[in-house]
Amino acid sequence: MRKLIVFLILLGVLLVVVDRVAVAGVQSEVSRQVAAQYDLDTPPKVEVRGIPFLTQAISGRYEEIAVAMGPMTTPDGAKISRIDAVLHGVNAPLMDLIQDSAKADIRAERVTGTVVISRQTLDARAPRGLKVQGNGDDTLNVTGKLTVAGISIPVTAKMKIEVVKGGVRLTPENVNGIQVPNATQALSFTVPVKDLPLNLKIEKVRSTPEGLAIDGTATDVPLRG
Repeated sequence: MRKLIVFLILLGVLLVVVDRVAVAGVQSEVSRQVAAQYDLDTPPKVEVRGIPFLTQAISGRYEEIAVAMGPMTTPDGAKISRIDAVLHGVNAPLMDLIQDSAKADIRAERVTGTVVISRQTLDARAPRGLKVQGNGDDTLNVTGKLTVAGISIPVTAKMKIEVVKGGVRLTPENVNGIQVPNATQALSFTVPVKDLPLNLKIEKVRSTPEGLAIDGTATDVPLRG
């Protein structure tokens, strides 16, 4: 009986070790494929959630995989500070990973994520002379000076954030300071974000101290380009 108990304990320890080694392998492969698809300088951090992992590996389906990506630039020229995403229902057949991981068709049934557009991108798109400020309470302001008819006019405005086709539009709601002619036209600008990573489609946009946080979702997302 004692030998059986010792054997079962050792077997349990062995399974835990194998489980963790397998997790590391899959996390590394997902990270490699995402980095290759988006030409990232730094591979993303990947965490396979759920225990035991081996049960998921054998079935070839992982319920949740968290992916944290660092700075990158979209095809639209928008500089992204970071991306935090969760891949739901990831299909990655175990034999495909073992035989030829480079050709493995790893894809997620659904992705939810937040993409943070940098303050640098917002400032670059704002009218000349204006800087963008946000304090994380869903408000966004522009401050600076506009040149109208050769006159430099100091201005501060609270901006409304709305999703438009091909990007995010910022328009003034309240303008403080000297009255600016055609304020809506003079202060409004658009940040193009048509092609977000992981095929994310914009659902909500909010202000953060880093810039603009875009919450999005996508379906049937391949992780290999």
